Amino acid sequence: MHLLVIRFSAMGDVALTAPVVHSLLERNPALKITFVSNKAFEPFFNRSDRFSFHPAELKTKHKGAGGLFELFKELKTQPFDAVVDLHDVLRSRILCTYFKGQGKRIIRFNKGRSEKKKLLKPDCDFKPLPHTTARYFEAFQSLGLSIGMTDDPWKKPKSSGELNEFFTANRLSPEAKLIGIAPFALHESKIWGSDKIDALIGKLKEKGLDNILLFGGRNEIDRLQRLQENHPEVVIVAGQLELNQELELMTMLRVMVSMDSSNMHLMSILGKKVVSIWGGTHHFLGFGPLGNEGLIVEVPRETLPCRPCTIYGKTDSQKQRDCAKAAMDGITVDQVLEKIRKVLL
Repeated sequence: MHLLVIRFSAMGDVALTAPVVHSLLERNPALKITFVSNKAFEPFFNRSDRFSFHPAELKTKHKGAGGLFELFKELKTQPFDAVVDLHDVLRSRILCTYFKGQGKRIIRFNKGRSEKKKLLKPDCDFKPLPHTTARYFEAFQSLGLSIGMTDDPWKKPKSSGELNEFFTANRLSPEAKLIGIAPFALHESKIWGSDKIDALIGKLKEKGLDNILLFGGRNEIDRLQRLQENHPEVVIVAGQLELNQELELMTMLRVMVSMDSSNMHLMSILGKKVVSIWGGTHHFLGFGPLGNEGLIVEVPRETLPCRPCTIYGKTDSQKQRDCAKAAMDGITVDQVLEKIRKVLL
């Protein structure tokens, strides 16, 4: 069976498809997958002679309905048995429509939109929803495939030697007890705050844990540099490495502290330890850190019944913003330190 799988964005969501794809290929020896996504996300996937990655350039040649038709023309010559839409947005639906006209079977995963909205209500039956990876697997199950995570589904970056220059330039040793911190996220409701990150770095240094690396996007470098002003020995990774090199570096960390963000998911798909800090969002919505559920730091719903106040982090009202702020304000530096201690002991 040869499947075309579509998941254009976002980074964290695409990352979560990686262990699913790896497990499907392991469990189904006759399966072949062509994956369509942003070219930047190709490093998330393990190499396999039954896996191929087709880049979608949605800002240039594949922009708009016409561009998606060009993407369809690039793909349509391959003998796909079905198309699996793991995104379910307008763009992926348009692309699927072209394939449907070709007579291809279309499988669309269930995002659980209504279930997630219900979980925002104070009087709801508050219980965990299926993890996003479980929802991905459901789509493939309808094709008769064997599903479920294998014992070792994680991304395995190959040592390339390209990090030697990074370590030398930043006076770091690969053998050091490296700790990563990813202080920021796309939405402010997911950010713990620079003052608390600053205090956390100070306390880590007091304990002799001074090999600290700051992770983030290139658009966050200015904010990371402001954090670095009080701690000049801290290394900013953002902007220094390509994504494949950054993933390799993450495998060398003892632990990362992250918000509910893509860095949390990247550490998870590498099979590494990540302490995640949650504010207005909630892991019950299906976006929790795989294998790291015991390292979540949050104010319990019993203490703050307004949580979660947002599904993805976007806040549209002052009430939501106040709830997210209260959730983050209620998390102490010592609580995060205790989770880090659990990993390092």
